[in-house]
Amino acid sequence: MNPLASALNDDIAQHNPAVLQMLSDLGKEIFFPKGILSQSAEAKAKANRFNATIGIATENGAPMHLDCMHEKLKAYDPADIYPYAPPAGKPELRALWREKMLRENPSLQGKVFSEPIVTSALTHGLSIVADLFTEVGDTILLPDKLWGNYKLTFGTRRGCHIKTYSTFNADGGFNVAAFKEALQQVADEKGKAVVLLNFPNNPSGYTPTEAEADALVQAMVEQAASGCSIVAVSDDAYFGLFYEDSIKESLFGRMANRHPNLLAIKLDGATKEEFAWGFRTGFITFADGSADGGSAVLEALSKKTLGIIRGTISNCPHPSQTFVIEALRSPLFLQQKQEKFEILKARAVRTKEVLDSGEYDHVWDYYPFNSGYFMCLRLKEVDAEQLRLHLLDNYGVGTIAINSTDLRIAFSCIAENDIGELFDLIYQAVCDLS
Repeated sequence: MNPLASALNDDIAQHNPAVLQMLSDLGKEIFFPKGILSQSAEAKAKANRFNATIGIATENGAPMHLDCMHEKLKAYDPADIYPYAPPAGKPELRALWREKMLRENPSLQGKVFSEPIVTSALTHGLSIVADLFTEVGDTILLPDKLWGNYKLTFGTRRGCHIKTYSTFNADGGFNVAAFKEALQQVADEKGKAVVLLNFPNNPSGYTPTEAEADALVQAMVEQAASGCSIVAVSDDAYFGLFYEDSIKESLFGRMANRHPNLLAIKLDGATKEEFAWGFRTGFITFADGSADGGSAVLEALSKKTLGIIRGTISNCPHPSQTFVIEALRSPLFLQQKQEKFEILKARAVRTKEVLDSGEYDHVWDYYPFNSGYFMCLRLKEVDAEQLRLHLLDNYGVGTIAINSTDLRIAFSCIAENDIGELFDLIYQAVCDLS
């Protein structure tokens, strides 16, 4: 094992040995090398005559670039576009995102958590979690309403077992009892659980109520207190899009610093929160439960995360980070975000109005939704995949078949005035098939 990895492991073991046991073999082996990047950082601070370190080309004291490429980017200094960004991301962006997290998540006040590290959006963050904390045979605990890419990231890539529980109970709320039962089973069988909680949920569009959220966290704290190691991941891809009765912040704040056996991880980003999907700018943030607040553990986990980044993509795109910084600093940022929020909320409300009209009750009902981009129909008469193909081929309507009964509708990309027509067409297609 590299001495740098051993030193990081020793730091973790000294302050919270439970976290060391959560790491995969790769997680234990990984480290951030003291190589070109660290030497270049030293040179950047001290080389006032010539800096012949980092592998970029310069011209006239600025990063070399093509005018045909920069023509559309003249508002930006070439230094904020073309060089490599730091492996952890631009420091200003990381600081701004931390401020945003604190502003939007009151439960984080007074908690100890790491500086956010920039990822290439949420899927990259999930991949980092998978590499650091999972092995072949580990169990990932997920609701049965889940984003299919989790199976690829944790199941196919890392050989994990995906264990699901029923998302909703008979009363139309989040099935906390099923979650607790499934978590108990994993704790008894494995002694370790990776719990992945995605709210607002894709595909169902549901976010728990305050009582449900407290119960979910309490269940994890109780299992942690019983000796189970829990890696609790908040996939907050759709954070902020809370339309009705639900929590209005991430579960990360409730989970942070609760118990040494409970490591909380927050994955979020500008992708959906700032309507910048193609920028691929996300963040990963850790919160330990060590008695001393876990600062040493957080530093070690951050360095291991940088090792994963360095060993895979090296660093994340620089232009995207600059663009997000500009947005976060803009005096119009909050106003414009609120305007987009109101548009999406109106679409969600209209969707529910149409579905509650009673016109379609004999062919489908729908799962609860109160947030995010999506909702799911539960079909009573026809197969979801057959319906999806029929809609596409005969009506020019695209939907997603989740399984044989569930059809996902992204109301986020349907104008409010068109939502009624959309469901009329889906209904007509159901009638065709039945």
